[in-house]
Amino acid sequence: MIFWIIATLLAFYVKGLCGFANTLVFTSILTFGTANINISPVELILGYPTNLIISIKERKAITPRIVIPLAIMVIIGSLGGALFLKSADTTLIKIIFGALVILVGIEMLLRELSQKKTKNSRVLLTIIGILSGFLCGLYGVGALLGAYIGRTTDDLKSFKANICTVFIIENTFRVILYLFYGIITMESLKRALILSPFMLIGLGAGMLSAGKISEKIVKRIVIILLIVSGIALILTNCL
Repeated sequence: MIFWIIATLLAFYVKGLCGFANTLVFTSILTFGTANINISPVELILGYPTNLIISIKERKAITPRIVIPLAIMVIIGSLGGALFLKSADTTLIKIIFGALVILVGIEMLLRELSQKKTKNSRVLLTIIGILSGFLCGLYGVGALLGAYIGRTTDDLKSFKANICTVFIIENTFRVILYLFYGIITMESLKRALILSPFMLIGLGAGMLSAGKISEKIVKRIVIILLIVSGIALILTNCL
């Protein structure tokens, strides 16, 4: 149980700090000793209220023109997922998405380090937006979603508000699907309940740190986490 507690504290500290990547941290710590089918429902149950908390706290920064199109794409991705998964090699697709996340993250990092401000390409944003909704809806992976919102928001509050609002919609669909397929069990509910105080501690510490650390540093942490997410997506599907 100690590894579950450590994973919860670290994952939701990162969530409070950056607004995403809790799934990456949580799964990375537990995946070597626990089956993913036992990890995902617990992380989903713990993560759902954190998205609500952050969205409510940063509600003034929520931008409908960002949230609504992505929410629609997430819904489409979720609804089309079952049919698509039956007819495609999902391992290869996840590897391709991982490579794309890395490339987008590197490009964002180079733009962040550069002194020059470049204008976002609407075509590129549209492509990233469609793929991010597809990836998030099908697999619950928010890395490319983070890349899209990172390019369309100017500050950390706006980033966290919008990504967590989209995650609420995505989480709602996944809860319904997990309940329908019996993935959420009494055991996962009990474990999530035991871990919930540690989730709140981690989230609170992360949100407090976000107010103390330079926003530029946190933004670069977000970009680095995007790149790490892409690498993790590739490695977990190659090994």
